[in-house]
Amino acid sequence: MERPTVALMYDFDGTLSPSYMQEYDFMDAIGLTDKDSFWCESHGLAEKQQSSTILAYMKLMVDKAQENGISIRRQQFVEFGRGIGFFPGVEQWFELINRKGEEMGVNVEHYIISSGLKELIEGTSIAKYFKQIYACSFMYENDKAVWPAVAVDFTSKTQFIFMINKGIYDIWRNAQINDSMPDEGRPVPFQNMIYFGDGETDIPSMRIVKTEGGHSIAIYKPGNESSRAQARNLVHRGRVNFACPGDYREGSELYNAVIATIAKVKTGSDFHKLERQNQKSMLED
Repeated sequence: MERPTVALMYDFDGTLSPSYMQEYDFMDAIGLTDKDSFWCESHGLAEKQQSSTILAYMKLMVDKAQENGISIRRQQFVEFGRGIGFFPGVEQWFELINRKGEEMGVNVEHYIISSGLKELIEGTSIAKYFKQIYACSFMYENDKAVWPAVAVDFTSKTQFIFMINKGIYDIWRNAQINDSMPDEGRPVPFQNMIYFGDGETDIPSMRIVKTEGGHSIAIYKPGNESSRAQARNLVHRGRVNFACPGDYREGSELYNAVIATIAKVKTGSDFHKLERQNQKSMLED
């Protein structure tokens, strides 16, 4: 019997990493010790210009880099990504889950759906594990950032879920989301999806995945009551199946929740395949 594919889709900031990705090497390079000041300035710029908050932070990154004599070439952003930190177990998580998936009879695919910067994510030690990274990015001319290429906010995140569902991987082909495709022909059925997020900006994605029969998990910072309260609220509102601390090590609460969900997906997939085969056989008699 053909193995089902399970898609694990992750937000990044607050989900895989405990802080915003810009708060590591990039902010150190521009000399920011009060890292909240960057986000205050970014929100102020968005309000003043009536702009997307995502486009505002992208512009501010370029402005701050130029002010501090830092190259705004693509490779420099990638280099900044090398210093990003993660929750415990994240760097070992992908090989662990891939191996467990193989043992359980499923193919596991990993995706990023983030409002962070793709170039920074590409510099991390975990970038190689993702089938696709859907995140904000710049256009480059002569390797220099000149204009935003992609801006991902909390509502536009949902389009990437449909792209994964239909096997569309080039962002510029997003119009193909509207093309009709039979459910049985979709590479990753919604019920085979697990979405990981940490807060309010993930609610549309969590809701769509869960409504369509998939699964959502809220991640919170261990020992942080505010973060835990936010996750608790997502459970109370029915947005997620589980709320777990950011601990990706084998045997953790999160690990057990994911393994149980993969087992459920495998059982459901086997059931539906047998059901379809039986019905087809009966109708052909």
